[in-house]
Amino acid sequence: MIVTTKDLFKHAYGKYAVGAYNINNAEQVMSLFQGNIDSKAPFIIQLSKGARSYTDKRMLEAMIRAADQIFPDAIFAVHLDHGDESGCMDCIASGFYSSVMIDASGESFEKNIATTKRVADAAHKKGISVEAELGQLGGVEEHVKVEEKDAHLTDPAQAEEFVKKSGCDSLACAIGTSHGAYKFAGGQGLHFDVIKEIQRRLPGFPMVMHGSSSVPQDEVQRINAAGGKLKGAKGVDEGQISQAAKMGVTKVNIDTDGRLVWCRVHRESFRDNPENFDLRPPGKIFMAEYAKYIVHKNQVLGSAGQIDSLRTFLKK
Repeated sequence: MIVTTKDLFKHAYGKYAVGAYNINNAEQVMSLFQGNIDSKAPFIIQLSKGARSYTDKRMLEAMIRAADQIFPDAIFAVHLDHGDESGCMDCIASGFYSSVMIDASGESFEKNIATTKRVADAAHKKGISVEAELGQLGGVEEHVKVEEKDAHLTDPAQAEEFVKKSGCDSLACAIGTSHGAYKFAGGQGLHFDVIKEIQRRLPGFPMVMHGSSSVPQDEVQRINAAGGKLKGAKGVDEGQISQAAKMGVTKVNIDTDGRLVWCRVHRESFRDNPENFDLRPPGKIFMAEYAKYIVHKNQVLGSAGQIDSLRTFLKK
C-alpha cells in the first residue's frame, strides 16, 4: 500500500527512522519488499535521476506497482531522490510519487529557497510532500559530486529560516555524512550538536540523513577477496544512526550498502562458478542476501516491527 511520506514521518518522529532505499532493477525491488515484509517495517522506495533513465521511468514504476500487488501487506512511500526542478515537476505531474526531493543545495541560500518554494507550491496542490537540502555533503552519488573542501554542515539558524520561507516538508541536513563508500577516516562521525540545535529550532520537523550507508567491513573484505579494490571504504556507525533516529532524523537514505551486497554476491558467484553464464543464479542469491540486509538495517533504524502500529495509526 502506497501512503504519504508525511504520514510515515508523523508516526515515526522521535521513535524510529524510516529506511529510504534506492532501487534500479527487478532484483532490488523484489528483495527490498521481501526484507521489509520479513521485518514488518514501513519503508520508502527511492528512484534517483539515474535510476529513472537506466531503463525507463515507466519500467521502474510498473515494477513498484506489481510489487505492491505481490506484497499486499507492505506499507511504503515512493520518493524521487536528488531531483532537479524539471525532474520534480515531472514526478509531481505523474501523480505516482508520494514525495520529491529538490536538491538546489549547490545554489546560493536565496536561490535554494526560491527553487524549493516553486516545487513545494506545485507539489502541495497535489498532496505531495517536498524534501529539500541545506548544507552540502561531500562525496559522489550518480550526478551529485561535491569535493570535500566544498562540503559544509547545515547551519541550524539558516535551517529554521529556510523551512519557514521555502515551505518544504522535510530537510536533508549535512550533519557529517557523505555520499559513496568513502565517508569517514579515523574517528569522524555525526555532529549531534547540529542535530540537537536544528531539532530545538524546528521541533517536530522531520530531518533527513543522506549518505547513511554503514559500508559493512565484511562486505568490503569479501569484495576485495573476490578481486575488488575498495581501499579505505568506511561508512556511518550504526549506533550513531540509531541515536539520530530518536532526535528527529526521521528518514535515513541508504544506497551504497545495497550496491556493495550486489557487488559481493556477483564477484563471489563468478569467481566460484566461472563456467556460469546465466544471470539468474547470482540474481537469486542477491535477492536473498539483500532481503536479509534490509531486515538488519530496519532493526538498526527501529522501524522493524512498526507496521501494525502504523496500520492502526493510518486508520485514525
